[in-house]
Amino acid sequence: MLSMTHPLAAYIDHTLLKAEATPDDIRRLCAEAREHSFAAVCVNPVYVRLAAEELAGSGVKVATVCGFPLGAVSSDQKAAEARLSAEAGADEVDMVIHIGAARAGDWDTVQADIEAVRRAVPGQVLKVIIETALLDEDQKRRATEAAVNAGADFVKTSTGFSTGGATVADVELMREVIAGRAQIKAAGGVRSPEDAQAMISAGAARLGTSGGIGLVTSGENETAY
Repeated sequence: MLSMTHPLAAYIDHTLLKAEATPDDIRRLCAEAREHSFAAVCVNPVYVRLAAEELAGSGVKVATVCGFPLGAVSSDQKAAEARLSAEAGADEVDMVIHIGAARAGDWDTVQADIEAVRRAVPGQVLKVIIETALLDEDQKRRATEAAVNAGADFVKTSTGFSTGGATVADVELMREVIAGRAQIKAAGGVRSPEDAQAMISAGAARLGTSGGIGLVTSGENETAY
């Protein structure tokens, strides 16, 4: 069981990345994050400024995404997006790697892409999404290593918008590769307190989920991203 020192809420990035999200939906997300003292909210870049206003003084961080969900824009575009989000009030940036380069084994390109975003937001927490569902085991290892070498603060399993989400095995693999040099965010498929505990036990320091309320209250099965 989780100790009182580390309540489950402190691991949760309370997430709403759906295209149809409205400003009122974001306000509600932020109110929930305040109420439950979640680690952060994670919103699309268009809502960063609103979330920052809603959460001012709360201690809840504002996270946003970059190159999301495909990772298939240029490094310059990702860097500009991340910089603009930081200027709007983002504390944390979750970027998607160049997945095609990873599949092709072009690790120099993968690392350079991450480094471009790292340089653009030196003061923000950088979480690097490697989209584990699209990579084989060796590619997962190499992508995790590239992220750490490029200065990532976190390596993140998934966007939640691809063919699969976080697994305990993937978190354990990433923990082995990282060897204490960064932290891990598990996202996608964290639908119950038991799922959350399994991910934390495997090495996750953050959980990306749209079902955070259920996790810290009734534990009901909600969609997680």
